[in-house]
Amino acid sequence: MLLRTKGIPINIDDYIVGRITTDPTNIDSHSILLCEDEIPEFEYFKGLAIITKQQEPRLDNKEKVVFKIPALNHLTNGDLISIGLDGNISTLYRVNSYHNTLLATERCNSNCLMCSQPPKDKNDIPLLYSIYQKLIPLIPKDCIEIGISGGEPTLMGQLFFELLSQLKTELPNTEIHVLTNGRSFAWINMAEKLNRLGYNRLMLGIPVYADYYQVHDYIVQTENAFYQTILGLHNLASLSQRLEVRVVLHKQTIPRLTRLAKYIYKNLPFVEHVAFMGLEYIGYTPHNIQKLWIDPYDYQNELGEAVEFLAGQGMHVSIYNTPLCVLPERLWKFARKSISDWKNDYLPECSLCTKLNECGGLFTWNLKKHSEYIRPFIT
Repeated sequence: MLLRTKGIPINIDDYIVGRITTDPTNIDSHSILLCEDEIPEFEYFKGLAIITKQQEPRLDNKEKVVFKIPALNHLTNGDLISIGLDGNISTLYRVNSYHNTLLATERCNSNCLMCSQPPKDKNDIPLLYSIYQKLIPLIPKDCIEIGISGGEPTLMGQLFFELLSQLKTELPNTEIHVLTNGRSFAWINMAEKLNRLGYNRLMLGIPVYADYYQVHDYIVQTENAFYQTILGLHNLASLSQRLEVRVVLHKQTIPRLTRLAKYIYKNLPFVEHVAFMGLEYIGYTPHNIQKLWIDPYDYQNELGEAVEFLAGQGMHVSIYNTPLCVLPERLWKFARKSISDWKNDYLPECSLCTKLNECGGLFTWNLKKHSEYIRPFIT
């Protein structure tokens, strides 16, 4: 699914954040008019901007316009977008999706072997934060959940807490799920700052890749990361923060998976959820594929032992990003349809499968590298 497009800007002198409308008679101060055909004539245009596929629009006034856009059919009424000075149009929030995420920054203090979005050393935080200040008040109040990811969101510093505070004020009934490596919370003042927000709809998803520090630190390519992460988890738990542990499944994590499950139960029993995540074939993964790839079919036993142990102890457990056909049937009840709709896909043979509507499928980029055991269920 397309989330970005670009055209030629006219009169765009600052980042614009607004709501898509296709109705020229229903324009307000937050509207961005989408025109597939001719731009209507306005005595006075009250909206923020106009976006169009037209090659050479005729303009009588000084409207802010982006034209010659190759594709607009991915946008619908109510979607929230940003327009950059260069004519880049980014979809920030889709009204017909449950999978909306704010990218806090592309910076990170880890450098994981399988990172799906490799970090970039650029100061993008002020710009992204300014965009979200405009965006958040426009998000529908009935929004069920929003994710925050990176990079590492806590590298926003004080702006991280200000972003969460704005979300709490503007969207008090929305669940917020932050993906963080948790290392910043090894410093108790960071955990205390979060606690002072009193944000009971906030959950932090934090990865723990092994029960042994050298394995975890090797995977994240950062010394002392394991100790910082575990200390961060305990600092947060001492302040009753809602927590989730995430484990990415690959050649480095599978050998100690059962021991990790027992470690989580013994040392992190306070977490609300443990998520076992299938590997994404994007970012650093293709470069490190020899260090990471193991066919999901081949780690059924290890995954089954870990999942069933934790579930047997009363912990909430899920398996993400893994097709049903490579899991034993006894694990299906733990499998979730979790892949965001804009990056979810299936192999051609999956169209014949009677379990298609129950299966999470594959990441679009995993069509290039997937289990050799994917087979349709046919009854």
